[in-house]
Amino acid sequence: MTERKRIGLREVRALLPGETVYDSAVPGFGARRQKGAVNYVLRYRTASNRQRWHTIGRHGAPWTPDTARDEARRLLGMVATGADPAAAKREAREAVTMAALCDQYWEDVTSGRLLTRTGRAKKASTLESDKGRIERHIKPLLGRIAVAAVTRQDAESFMHAVAEGKSSARARTGKTRGLSNVRGGRGAATRTMGLLGAILTYAMDRGLRADNPVHRVRKFAENKRERRLSNNEYAALGRALQQAHSISIWPPAVNAILFLALTGWRSGEALALRFDQVDQATRTAILGDTKTGRSVRPLSRATCELLCNQARDATGKLVFPPTRGEGIMAGFRSIWNRIIRLGGLPADVTPHVLRHSFASLAADIGYSEPTIAALMGHKGHSITSRYVHSADVVLLAAADAVAERTAQLMGCAVQGVAAGLPQAAG
Repeated sequence: MTERKRIGLREVRALLPGETVYDSAVPGFGARRQKGAVNYVLRYRTASNRQRWHTIGRHGAPWTPDTARDEARRLLGMVATGADPAAAKREAREAVTMAALCDQYWEDVTSGRLLTRTGRAKKASTLESDKGRIERHIKPLLGRIAVAAVTRQDAESFMHAVAEGKSSARARTGKTRGLSNVRGGRGAATRTMGLLGAILTYAMDRGLRADNPVHRVRKFAENKRERRLSNNEYAALGRALQQAHSISIWPPAVNAILFLALTGWRSGEALALRFDQVDQATRTAILGDTKTGRSVRPLSRATCELLCNQARDATGKLVFPPTRGEGIMAGFRSIWNRIIRLGGLPADVTPHVLRHSFASLAADIGYSEPTIAALMGHKGHSITSRYVHSADVVLLAAADAVAERTAQLMGCAVQGVAAGLPQAAG
């Protein structure tokens, strides 16, 4: 029969390798030396009469004979109510972590098995942003937590940590000499919380948890950009484009900026535009894969002439090709920044500002929201919109009017805009 004695420091120090001593005061509580270290253990039987071994912890702070004995008493109390501490510990150890969940989510979303609310796979640009938020914010701050253990407090603390820059870092992007400076901030926190909510909804769909704690967190208000160009800024942009042509900045990039000003398109849509998507006879562009799906866009006469005058590169596919290669123009943003500096424009003038300015000009002229939405490619909600293949005369007239007003503000003759070479107003 195994000798039982009240375990104290003397008994712990006297243990030889492989020896176990059991406590006389708490049934099943013992100390065992293995590989030089002493662990406090608890042996008990479950409600189904199965014997279990549970390791309380290694001798040393915080575990002493007295604190380990108190913990053994607490665990035995749980066993008396039907709990199984050893099984619970094993389940926690084997539980899916947030890092593993993110990896599963990423595999499904990139393979196209996970669709958005509109029934489409996420676009490559969205996936690139999501990947950055997962690797630079979610995994570093939440990766080790079990999916089932994430609470509303965890989600709220995560949001504030991102907002306060606690996940800020400099990281390589994978591109040659590519370096990303992750700063965090409230905007990054709000957008990352949206992705975290989607990942935890994915966890619910797979039975890994019953609720989504992100839904109960009050997020920072998004500062939606309402920035539009003033008349003076339009004129400055026109002068900058004229100067850019004169100093031989890559012409397709300069003309792409002019195209954005005339159409209000998203920059990604313009840079991906192919000649085979443009029908000059009907003055229509049909885009099959935009942020809102298939989109039919009316083109002003000035825009069509700009496209006609745009020289084709060796591949003859992209309207605004890169300096080399066949992909989308990777250096557009740096060229944009250079032209903004040429015009003396503020740093907050982004390509998206041109889109908002186009919509604002259309509203100034008096066009309705549905007309402006159709000009800019917002999602159409009618059944017949799926089958439209060309723009109607009303939309073409609206496109002409907004493009003409844009040209006036930029100090360009419409013919000068059409040729892709802004001319100073006489």
